[in-house]
Amino acid sequence: MGDRERNKKRLLELLQAAGTGNTHCADCGAAAQSCLSSAEILPFHSADPDWASYKLGIFICLHCSGVHRNFPDVSKVKSVRLDFWDDSMVEFMTHNGNLNVKAKFEARVPAFYYVPQASDCLVLKEQWIRAKYERQEFIADEKAVSAPGDREGFLWKRGRDNAQFLRRRFVLLAREGLLKYYTKEEGKAPKAVINIKDLNATFQTEKIGHPHGLQITYRKEDHTRNLFVYHDSGKEIVDWFNALRAARLQYLRLAFPDLPESELVPLITRNYLKQGFMEKTGPKDAFEQGQVFLGSNEQGYEVCEDLPRGIRGNRWKVGLTVITPERKFIFTCPSEKEQREWLESLQDVLSSPLSPLHLLTLLWSLCHGTFVPLATPSLQQDLTSTASLPTFLLPLQPHQQRVAVASGDPSRKSRLANEHLKSPRSVHLCPGCPEGSPETSSCCSCQ
Repeated sequence: MGDRERNKKRLLELLQAAGTGNTHCADCGAAAQSCLSSAEILPFHSADPDWASYKLGIFICLHCSGVHRNFPDVSKVKSVRLDFWDDSMVEFMTHNGNLNVKAKFEARVPAFYYVPQASDCLVLKEQWIRAKYERQEFIADEKAVSAPGDREGFLWKRGRDNAQFLRRRFVLLAREGLLKYYTKEEGKAPKAVINIKDLNATFQTEKIGHPHGLQITYRKEDHTRNLFVYHDSGKEIVDWFNALRAARLQYLRLAFPDLPESELVPLITRNYLKQGFMEKTGPKDAFEQGQVFLGSNEQGYEVCEDLPRGIRGNRWKVGLTVITPERKFIFTCPSEKEQREWLESLQDVLSSPLSPLHLLTLLWSLCHGTFVPLATPSLQQDLTSTASLPTFLLPLQPHQQRVAVASGDPSRKSRLANEHLKSPRSVHLCPGCPEGSPETSSCCSCQ
């Protein structure tokens, strides 16, 4: 066996070595495909190429390797399978590895800082990688990153009428827990004042049509509103995102003083797993822009493919039925593909067990005049007004421990977005129309 093949085999073995963290991308956590069968290397076509930074000593995925190529002074990458590796490079990889390098470059990541996952957008991954290796913000011998505090600057915000993006001044007051934006650069009266407790932020690049697009969702007069913003600088928009997260964590610490920080972090912001449009049918007394609590399969909650006999959609023929102990919710989907995706998302939610924390938090929220949609055993969503709480959720029953489905007026189309953290627990559909546009009935579902 020549040096090339011998070193390739050593790298592939190192990629799968236990206790090194090398089986997952060092930056986004994407799982590396298994590449060894006993002592033999599988054919190349059986797995996508894995990559590594031979200057940092880490194994990374294809997408993150593209980011590393942008700063060759800090990181240089090779394909584990396609490129030639000499003995010194392989030795360097052996003495480092993902966990060892992580201990150095992620020694002081603040709790509010968003660590991207494999499914996240490029700007989040890029700024995370640059913060770690290029700016070295989190290494142990540097000053720890403090909470951003107040922040002021300009973002491009999508207008309500013609979808044109306009330059707007945003002001974050972390101590007061408020986010404001102004239509006039020097204006004294803000167009909107958003309470941090009612706010969620998530990157929605495709929906907004910009690689740095950020969606800010908040409650206003018992309705949910969305701001769609971006900044040309990837660092600036991610800094805004993390500043909002820091303010949210500060609020959560005050709101839930008895919960450990590890349980508060998943509550800071929520990502979308699935979003799109579905038509909702009857009954005639359906509440507008509501939300319905979902439990688990064990408690009588289920989702069924297709529609009940005799039920037809206005425009779309395929659909699904969400069954709760109280009633059925019937939706039609624009395509079979959308139907399958919604079924999979909802089935994941309903198959997950509940925990006592769901009931405890819902009781707390009802007693304090607020409603908390819940998602994982450690997840509670933003506090929202009881005005949007369907009456059939009251009185509280043992099976009513999570919020899941919402609907608009039976004659209108409801947009649904399925939000998630690492493990799905609930679906929360809430209105999500652009700020100032109550005519749009748009809902989200979070898990």
